[in-house]
Amino acid sequence: MIYLILSIVFVMVACLILALALARPGAQQRRALVRRWTAPVIITGVALVILTAVFDNIMIALGFMVYSQTHVTGISVGLAPLEDFSYPLAGLILLPALWLLLGKRTPEKNHD
Repeated sequence: MIYLILSIVFVMVACLILALALARPGAQQRRALVRRWTAPVIITGVALVILTAVFDNIMIALGFMVYSQTHVTGISVGLAPLEDFSYPLAGLILLPALWLLLGKRTPEKNHD
């Protein structure tokens, strides 16, 4: 279960950063941008899940990665433990959040 706890922490941190990005001033513009990103993010998420399933199974089958059964939930997709899918999910949440936080800022208009 150790991998599950670690996975939950990664996803929670990514969600917290996204929440902070959406709560900043100008959030209405950011929320509109997030709505535009919904379809591309979903498509990317599906691709990441498929790629994770394929390549994790290959790496586990070849012995590149070995998981102790005492540290995983026991739920798997092929040979890949379910916990392995949390890292792409965290990245899928975190990258758009960082884009919102660190992206180009429009200068405020001067009202002199």
